[in-house]
Amino acid sequence: MTIMIIKKIIAILDNWAPKAYSEDFDNVGLLIGDDSQECNGVLISLDCTEAIVDEALSNKCNLIVCFHPIIFSGLKKITGKDYVERVVIKAIQNNINIVALHTRLDNHPEGVNDVLCKRLNLINTKVLIPKKESLKKLSTYVPSSHLENLLNELYNSGAGALGKYSECSFTSEGIGHYKGNKNSHPFLGNPQEKSSVQEIHVEVVFESHLNLEVQNALIKHHPYETVAFEIFNLDNPNPEVGMGKIGSLEKAMKPDEFLSFVKRQLHTELIRHNPIISKKIQKVAVLGGSGSFAIENVKKQGADAFITADLKYHQFYLGEENLMLLDVGHYESEQFTKNLIFDFLSKKIPSFAIVLSSIKTNPVNYY
Repeated sequence: MTIMIIKKIIAILDNWAPKAYSEDFDNVGLLIGDDSQECNGVLISLDCTEAIVDEALSNKCNLIVCFHPIIFSGLKKITGKDYVERVVIKAIQNNINIVALHTRLDNHPEGVNDVLCKRLNLINTKVLIPKKESLKKLSTYVPSSHLENLLNELYNSGAGALGKYSECSFTSEGIGHYKGNKNSHPFLGNPQEKSSVQEIHVEVVFESHLNLEVQNALIKHHPYETVAFEIFNLDNPNPEVGMGKIGSLEKAMKPDEFLSFVKRQLHTELIRHNPIISKKIQKVAVLGGSGSFAIENVKKQGADAFITADLKYHQFYLGEENLMLLDVGHYESEQFTKNLIFDFLSKKIPSFAIVLSSIKTNPVNYY
């Protein structure tokens, strides 16, 4: 049987859904436990309740990977007075570790909203609200003899990926000047002598969570003893990472036909919606969980319908006569996420015990 340390499983998850994808308000990663422990098995769930901890125990799993964090705001006391405190106590008493992913998968290119798009058979999808401050740019200089090798290593570290394109860079020729001290070992020229070298200026963009990997690749594969480089934070939104998605149905539907289609595809018992609009539905936006903050973004992009959850009474007026607003339920909009996590880990570590929770954790019931 494969032996896995919890820290290694967390590293696999971090590489898939980086912490940089999460929102500032969120609480993700290892919430309870000791990542140096050996992992006996992993239970995948949407939420973490007392019943989920019991399920982990019955399946001999000492790691729970869930979507929603059980600890969201600060805990000043742990006395068991509510379900959060009781879960924390039970997990600690039974040596159960808990990891949450949450907005890491909300912003993930193939996360919560990508799953919704696939369930609804949407085509030509793109991110609804691209994430800002998630891109950096590396600027460095290298002799032409080492340009190709350095670029390949930077690409291998994850740099140079822009949307649907990879191995993207900009280069320009110039002359570098330097003078080493007596203890230097210059790649070209001699110590204590002024040198001028024909160099190539290289610029590549990369996602911020790859900062360490990109810098390590640069230092390791650059021929110079001391590498001159700069890293800039970019204001450019990341077109592949962000909240929600928007795409199109292959064939436009009448509003009532569309409502039936959504109800069937998302296995929801109830859809709250604004008044039926007069036009057909073709361009559709989705945002799993509470998505009222995105209504204006949806309208600006000309969507015919917006599928989300937790809309308030007066927010249904915002659709006016051009936009169908569908509240399908919080759980219902995120219910497929645990399968997404399960499928990923099962493929990544196929010889390890990965268990999909059989418990429906939806706290909302319909009469």
